[in-house]
Amino acid sequence: MDLLARREHATGEMRKKLIGKGIAVPLVDAALEKLVAEGLLSDRRFVEVFLLSRKNRGYGPLRIQAELRQRGIDDELIADHIDPRDGLWADSIRAVWCKRFGNRLPQDMKERARQARFLQYRGFTNEQISRLFKHVES
Repeated sequence: MDLLARREHATGEMRKKLIGKGIAVPLVDAALEKLVAEGLLSDRRFVEVFLLSRKNRGYGPLRIQAELRQRGIDDELIADHIDPRDGLWADSIRAVWCKRFGNRLPQDMKERARQARFLQYRGFTNEQISRLFKHVES
């Protein structure tokens, strides 16, 4: 309960933490089942909170999806919440780009590639990056 009081956790993440503390696997599984049944532990709620948190920090859909997979969230649940083709990511990528590069258009291909690499590292798709540059240049 102490872990849940601090922040939302994914079921797989909570399982790893409890087993890491030396708690027997059958006890961990029973406790997790009870927490899920009582609504105290929810992967869906974890994904919603995690998505909002990471999006507000300036991360793109690909990076968020990868981080959720690392935490044991299944692809179907991720797909329910994150669609990289969603137009809502346009505001996020623009905000990240403006914060990092100050609305300065790349003057040459080397600078454009540097900016694109930064945005890719943050988890934005090549399509989103291309749309951003096209929109800014026009």
